Amino acid sequence: MTLFPETEPQAKGIEGMARQAASLLEKRAVEYLHIEARSILNRCSSLRMPFTWTINPYRGCEFGCRYCYARYTHEFMGLNRWEDFEEKIYVKRDAARILAGELTLERLAGQSIALGTATDPYQPAERRYRVTQSLLAVMAQVPNLRLSITTKSDLITRDIDLLRRVAERSSLHVNFTVATLDRRLARTLEYRAPTPELRLKALRALRQAGIVAGVTISPILPDITDSRENLQAVIAAAQAHGATHLFANVLFLKSSAQQAFFPFLERHFPHLRKRYAVRFARSAFLDQPYKERILHLVADLKRQHGFPDGPAFDVPAALHDDEDMQLSLLQIESAPTAIPCIGTSPQRTRPCGIGGRMPRNGHDQRSPANRKARFGRAAC
Repeated sequence: MTLFPETEPQAKGIEGMARQAASLLEKRAVEYLHIEARSILNRCSSLRMPFTWTINPYRGCEFGCRYCYARYTHEFMGLNRWEDFEEKIYVKRDAARILAGELTLERLAGQSIALGTATDPYQPAERRYRVTQSLLAVMAQVPNLRLSITTKSDLITRDIDLLRRVAERSSLHVNFTVATLDRRLARTLEYRAPTPELRLKALRALRQAGIVAGVTISPILPDITDSRENLQAVIAAAQAHGATHLFANVLFLKSSAQQAFFPFLERHFPHLRKRYAVRFARSAFLDQPYKERILHLVADLKRQHGFPDGPAFDVPAALHDDEDMQLSLLQIESAPTAIPCIGTSPQRTRPCGIGGRMPRNGHDQRSPANRKARFGRAAC
């Protein structure tokens, strides 16, 4: 026993900021906290990405989608429970003021911005704090932007007037994520998200207002939402509600997402547990033949319903095995020059009991070069 126990090292960067975050409100199962932001506009430097900048008004997302790939972003703040991502929502209350200083034509010339890549910009916190609304008000003052918004929420209809003002001066398109029309299944998969019907009604409202808006079928889950019948139903509904475009991505599961997804499988689809364990035993990504088969099916159904084959504007990138091709997700205010992307977890990520592998003694036995290849190259 020592008289001078070691003190915990002081956290720095985003983890330190998270520890200092002031609680704004606690409600059942969710706490809202204020977090300082040094930057709102975050650069995605990979030339392979369809956009250059990302904005996330919040950290964490209350919708609680069981497949959510972004759960690992809370691990950068020292929050390693998978539930933390949906129970601790960090609000960037000064986002609009900061963005107003960053949103310059010289900086953004010919470049595109994706709003809502790691968290939904219209999650429940937005009803109270209106951070997304304040950001759109800033963007409405700046001409010639190229902006995309991705959401699962019909709350976006609150901002139709603002969206029209943005679209009058800039290029704007909205993507509604719809994985299935089965209301019960959607509620199971996407715990607190608005129903598919509400999203489609919001899609129609935006189209009637003259706003470019479409559907993203994402993620497509093997043996759950990947049937021809399910995909055709979503695509037909998208067409019926006036969607201008449609895109699709298949499921991928990093270890932090597996911690939430596999217990969900055990409870709701126990017959698929072993099958998924095999699929994701060696990789967070589904095998190429599966992806090609599903995306070819989607392409065929799109043609049948009159959707164009290729994008007419910047769209969310598909997910690939190559980790340096993933979307920019994080707003790491303390390290703006090295923003991790989808597929890049912090090295301290805990392994999942199914499909996750921890090297011997809990340490990474690979060479420094190989570790860099896995964790260091995906700075987009």
